[in-house]
Amino acid sequence: MFSSGSQLQLPSVTNLQVDSVNFPPSVISPASSNPLFLGGAGVRGIDVLGDKFVIITFFGVYLDPVAVPLLSVKWKGKTTEELMESVPFFREVVTGTFEKFIKVTMRVPLPGQLYSQTVTGTFVEIWKSLGIYTDSEAKAVEKFLEVFKDEKFPRGASILFALSPEGSLTIAFSKDDSIPETGKAVIENKLLAEAVLEFIIGTEAASPRTRLSVAERLSQLMNSDKEANDLPLGDKLAKEN
Repeated sequence: MFSSGSQLQLPSVTNLQVDSVNFPPSVISPASSNPLFLGGAGVRGIDVLGDKFVIITFFGVYLDPVAVPLLSVKWKGKTTEELMESVPFFREVVTGTFEKFIKVTMRVPLPGQLYSQTVTGTFVEIWKSLGIYTDSEAKAVEKFLEVFKDEKFPRGASILFALSPEGSLTIAFSKDDSIPETGKAVIENKLLAEAVLEFIIGTEAASPRTRLSVAERLSQLMNSDKEANDLPLGDKLAKEN
């Protein structure tokens, strides 16, 4: 277990109701026991026959409150649209020295082995193309696959990831809406930890709606002294889908 040492008050943000899944405005991290605020939420899905969007998974992204002043140094004053299109901004969110927490909730039942093979396959392909895939990453991927090997995730179950400021990845599972007090496994590999969040909100985001929601919430928090009680477009989209 780690502690970020953050003493900042949580920003006043709303919950997000994404279709049937409610993401509360704050959670307690199973890795650090620190309170984190909801930075954004959305879905991943596929278009069926070109006219129907089928949701597969829901995402909620939570951040340490220190993220707001740290990101404000460079990004205060930027609009949602500017942040949404900025590769450096989302890289800073992913790599920033503050805790992040991700809740991945299933709409479609999914075997753990299939999930882990799918996401790590994407990570390894990117790392190899960049020439940064080493024995350390290979061992981290092996441990990641082992953690998920015997798991099954029915509809409504969640995979939980906590990313420490130092780069460790804590993995936990929940069969309902609860968040366990401790994780099931910890993997000490910064590239792997960052890749989990990059996969969701990065340049080739698996969930553009989550990326938009994060951009809007952080823009609002960085650009206003007001409480973030009014729902901008991305939050409205999250509620509607």
